[in-house]
Amino acid sequence: MSTPEPYLPAPSPALSQSDQDALTDLYVRGTPANTLRAYERDLLYVTAWKAARFGVPLDWPESEATALAFILDHARDLGDAAPEDVARQSAEMLIAQGLRKSLACPAPSTLDRRIASWLAFHRMKNLTSPFDAPQVKQARAKARRAAARPPAPKSQQPITRDVLEQLLSTCRGSRRDCRDRAILMLGWASGGRRRSEITGLMFEDVSLKEFDEKSLVWISLLETKTTTKGETPRLVLKGRAAQALAHWIEVGEIQDGPLFRPVSKADRVLTRRLSPDAIAQIVKRRAKLAGLPDGFASPHGLRSGFLTQAAMRLSLHRSMAQAQKYYDDVDIADNPATDLLG
Repeated sequence: MSTPEPYLPAPSPALSQSDQDALTDLYVRGTPANTLRAYERDLLYVTAWKAARFGVPLDWPESEATALAFILDHARDLGDAAPEDVARQSAEMLIAQGLRKSLACPAPSTLDRRIASWLAFHRMKNLTSPFDAPQVKQARAKARRAAARPPAPKSQQPITRDVLEQLLSTCRGSRRDCRDRAILMLGWASGGRRRSEITGLMFEDVSLKEFDEKSLVWISLLETKTTTKGETPRLVLKGRAAQALAHWIEVGEIQDGPLFRPVSKADRVLTRRLSPDAIAQIVKRRAKLAGLPDGFASPHGLRSGFLTQAAMRLSLHRSMAQAQKYYDDVDIADNPATDLLG
């Protein structure tokens, strides 16, 4: 058996091979797919960075000097650095490999995520991380403050109802159209769902028991970014949104497995799960077909658009948690926000 990636548990001499395999499987099943993908990207990046900067592979555990160099290289704008600056030269190599976009100082959140991944790799190997050393932690805090900037919006435009209607108008009669209509309506009308939440849905997560009588479709999310398994309440789709989802299930002949799937050029529904990145392509394509400007909206616009439509700003609530207190005693099917799409 090959050595597992650093984002998986290291082999332990105290475990049998079957127990080691079971532990690895547990880590994979217990780690969100988005996190595993981020681990893979971050591992590729830090490996390439060290090779470019020092000409050697990663060490386990990594040295504090390397950790400090990583922070320093990513805490300044290298476009102002001299051509012979080793940090700039390393960054240019990463740009050539397609791993870095520019010489500009990366966003603090990007640096934080890569460091968090690197730290996690050490934990999975039962090793002490250099990023836990006092001087390194202090340098990281200083870098975060020095590079502080206003957070950029995840979507240039919220997809409010009028924008959503423009996107939906491009969905006509093909299976692809039916799928995209269901995705857009579910993503918006169920409270603004994230891409991974939409593509993670299984047929078994949908209940159509009340559809014929009440035009209600109930959805069970396994977990979300802010909730864990068993804590996520059921979501409801009503009216048009419920009809769009039920229609997709019918025309897509979805009887089990992933709820949303790729559709071939021949308009044939495939069996595999739709990827989260595909949601971005769907929003981009529908916006283009609707005649909206390039980059007008992203999948996060479904979330921000729903919340905007729900008048969160006008209510002057400072957080979703604060607003939620006012709805704790209201059955979700009676919540007026579920009728925003009509």
